[in-house]
Amino acid sequence: MTSGFSRLRREDLLKTACEVIAEQGFGHTRTIDIARAAGVSQALLFYHFETKDQLFAQAFTYAARLHLDALSDIEGSAGTPLERLRTLLRLCSPAVPTEGWRLWIDAWSEAMRSSELEDISRRIDAQGRLLLRQIIEAGVAAGEFTCADPEGATWRILALVDGLAVQMHVHPRALSRRRAGALIRTAAANEIGVAPEKL
Repeated sequence: MTSGFSRLRREDLLKTACEVIAEQGFGHTRTIDIARAAGVSQALLFYHFETKDQLFAQAFTYAARLHLDALSDIEGSAGTPLERLRTLLRLCSPAVPTEGWRLWIDAWSEAMRSSELEDISRRIDAQGRLLLRQIIEAGVAAGEFTCADPEGATWRILALVDGLAVQMHVHPRALSRRRAGALIRTAAANEIGVAPEKL
């Protein structure tokens, strides 16, 4: 009973940590900020996480696990390749309002200095690329898509998604969500030989 409660409390703290870090950034977030947002003492925070670095790494791991779970749901779905591609693009698109992108972008920056964050972010990116490539390959095999280079198409689509995400969060007035969504759909459609409106 105590163990289950402790695990739930830990999950709540990690969720709150992700929210605070997404808002303030890794470099500007203090443990006291997370403790206050969670309505707990710093002592309780350090009971669950020995150091600030450990808390940050585990918060990012928590966010990564949620994202990987969502990718697994798409991978295991019974939808057609086109339906699964639509779902994946919606999940990853910066055109959909989410605080998650702020966390990812900041984590990428920190990953240049943290081997733990670099390892986690690399695994997430690799899983996303693998899923997208598999969807494209399945679409080609089913005659739904036309793509001579699924691997290259995967890199180009996700590079555009990542680049637009950075632009939209660093320069929020430079590009509307509607325009960003249209750019992603058009680029993906061109890569797989379908009409953009199908995505």
